[in-house]
Amino acid sequence: MTFTNSQKTGVIATVFFHGMLLLFLLLMVLTLPAPPPQEEGFLVDFGNSPTGLGLEEPSAAEGIEKLAATKKVAPVTHSVSKPKPSNKAQDKGDEDLLTQEYEKTVQLAANAKKKIIRENKLKLDEERQLKAREEQQRRDEAFEKQKQEAEENRIRQDQERKIGAINSRAKNAFGGGKTDNGSKSTSQGNTYGSGNQGSPDGTPGANQYGIGGGEGKGISYNLSGRNARSLPKPAFPGNEAGIVVVEVTVDKFGKVTKALPGVKGSNTVDPDLLEAARKAASAASFNTDRNAPAYQKGTITYHFILQ
Repeated sequence: MTFTNSQKTGVIATVFFHGMLLLFLLLMVLTLPAPPPQEEGFLVDFGNSPTGLGLEEPSAAEGIEKLAATKKVAPVTHSVSKPKPSNKAQDKGDEDLLTQEYEKTVQLAANAKKKIIRENKLKLDEERQLKAREEQQRRDEAFEKQKQEAEENRIRQDQERKIGAINSRAKNAFGGGKTDNGSKSTSQGNTYGSGNQGSPDGTPGANQYGIGGGEGKGISYNLSGRNARSLPKPAFPGNEAGIVVVEVTVDKFGKVTKALPGVKGSNTVDPDLLEAARKAASAASFNTDRNAPAYQKGTITYHFILQ
């Protein structure tokens, strides 16, 4: 069998390593430390006195009796075992340690219980606050609903009252009532069509009809409980005819704060007529009424008729 150089080197190194290890084990010995030196002394004879004379060793019993008589102490014939010291101090320490651990455990349990109680109280407080907010919200919603219903009832009653007044005036205007003058005529006015031209708030027999007349002379308004102080005439463009109803918003002092032309009742969309009516309505004014709503809405009607 032929070995390579590397294999030969490995075998030699292995043999050398194990040989050195074996030699080290053989040479290694365990040594014990030398014993400590013994105390040196000499024997002393047994006796019961520091002085004496004679060559014969006295009896041990006789020597003990003489020693007891000399010292007047009863001889001790046997040894009495001393009681072992009590471990009360150690027991007390252990008891104190156990007591401290128990107190710590009880304190931790009490703290945990207090924490749970505090968390439950906070949770209950949050639930009560949430219920109170929900209840307040329900009351506010109910109050707003009642307020809205009351406002709707008031508006409906005002409209019904206005309609009743208009119907009553219309009935009187066409016969029967204080305006009946015995005339057989069914129409009157200076514009066109049939009907008694005028305003429900007008006076029977007056020569001013409030409608027509050319160049925007026909002006009427509808604003519950308020009287007109000034109703300026609109600038009539002269190239179109029609009726423009302007919705106006009036404050307590009778000033028109907003004018919106072309609302229901208008029969024209001519921009010139609408603009002329808007400007005239914005310049109108009514009587002051501090008991009126902060902003009261009504209408001003303008009739534009070509001549």
